[in-house]
Amino acid sequence: MNRDSNIKVDLNCDMGESFGAYKLGDDDKIVNHISSANVACGYHASDPLVMDKTVEICKASSVAVGAHPGFPDLLGFGRRNIIVTPQEASAYVKYQVGALSAFCTTHGVKLQHVKPHGALYNMAGKDLNLARAICAAIFSIDKGLILLGLAGSAMEMASKDIGLRFAKEVFADRGYEEDGSLVQRGKPGAMITDEELAIERVIGMVTQHKVKSVTGREIELTADSICVHGDGEKALEFARKIKMALTDSRIQITNLANFIK
Repeated sequence: MNRDSNIKVDLNCDMGESFGAYKLGDDDKIVNHISSANVACGYHASDPLVMDKTVEICKASSVAVGAHPGFPDLLGFGRRNIIVTPQEASAYVKYQVGALSAFCTTHGVKLQHVKPHGALYNMAGKDLNLARAICAAIFSIDKGLILLGLAGSAMEMASKDIGLRFAKEVFADRGYEEDGSLVQRGKPGAMITDEELAIERVIGMVTQHKVKSVTGREIELTADSICVHGDGEKALEFARKIKMALTDSRIQITNLANFIK
């Protein structure tokens, strides 16, 4: 245990993914265990009422708000690859970030970051041109925004090129390939279902900057923010346990704006 640790880390969760009559996740409860929220913006999930309510509950719990733009794919929950031009990707991001920004303004909340969702996130992690389009769009909206993306990905490279602040994200419940990318959903090892193993991996990623890939090989990565998915069956309990483990290890949980320069 790191009793003298000065390590800071953000604990984030995807939120606001309900839509109309369909409820997804326990946002009003999980918000008590995180420091930042990635709020769906209406393309892969959510609707205006849900967006408004999600920003409201985040403000009430002092949780930082980030936009979670994805592909226009409600049926596929934004997890299907869609081939788009850089111009299209840029417009998608501007449209969705702009929508969420309006709700943030009405609630007196400053938008902290942008985290692409699902397939857009994974594709931009490997496609430098796509990553640059996303970064340029964010930078054009607000130069002070932080891009939250996969550690060691093309998004990190693009953000440096453009001058956009970048926060390195790791996943508590996802498997990693040897190149640091996430194991594709549906493949063996994609999801980490053993909570104790997931927590052990999180502490290792935060304190030692290492994690075992799906092949068993140890890879290096840096963790500024840990993602806990909010739509899992045991998501609430999982988030609570991770928060407790980090606290027990004397790791400070705080939002990105407090330490990303």
